[in-house]
Amino acid sequence: MATVLETFRLTGKVAIVTGASRGLGADMAVALAEAGADVALVARGDTSTVTSALASLGRRNCNVPIDVGSAGAAEHIMQAVVAQLGAPDILVNNAGIIRRAAFLEFTEVDWDDVMNVNLRAVFRLSQRFAAALAARKAPGKIINTASLLSFQGGIRVASYTAAKSALGGLTHAMANELAPLGINVNAIAPGYMETDNTAQLRADPARHRAILERIPAGRWGVAADLKGAVVFLASPASDYVHGITLPVDGGWLAR
Repeated sequence: MATVLETFRLTGKVAIVTGASRGLGADMAVALAEAGADVALVARGDTSTVTSALASLGRRNCNVPIDVGSAGAAEHIMQAVVAQLGAPDILVNNAGIIRRAAFLEFTEVDWDDVMNVNLRAVFRLSQRFAAALAARKAPGKIINTASLLSFQGGIRVASYTAAKSALGGLTHAMANELAPLGINVNAIAPGYMETDNTAQLRADPARHRAILERIPAGRWGVAADLKGAVVFLASPASDYVHGITLPVDGGWLAR
């Protein structure tokens, strides 16, 4: 029987991480590689820094430069990964965008763009990934990047909140149907993190102070705070964990 530490190893696994060029996605990609996985980096931006980090760990990797919300992206991603790394075992749906505006001024374009990337693209890629696992009768892991706004309403982020709330429900729905196939579907809900998406909040002294005062841990999160959670949910250690949304939030939701 494997020891508990051995159940966290990902040696021989192939992982896909979307939105992997920087921030949360970059650190989660590195975490998976540190646990032994080969990693496909899906991103519109420059992935050279992450690629170098993976290479230094001795892990195979490949870049798939594509907008996950574009037509045919899911099929393209799967074909590119299989051709370069082999059949994938782990999918981390991390790519996301945010638009900020008052509800009464929120545009249809900002609604549609966010829903397309943050929800529709997750559905399409997860469906294609799970179908490939089912066809080869292989187990696998799907990990979605949710948000504190999967639980709360937020301010000036109507489409982002709607998408992340729906992603929590989609995680449950996929888990119900895919668990019998040996596919675990779970989500991570990061708290207030030091990323590009929160740059406006951190630049506002009043909002920055109000948020920080509510976090029991006393600090904003950093991308590395997600590394343990993503490895756990990607590994055999979580084989009996289905349909959860795991907050990594410094205690925000407990306050």
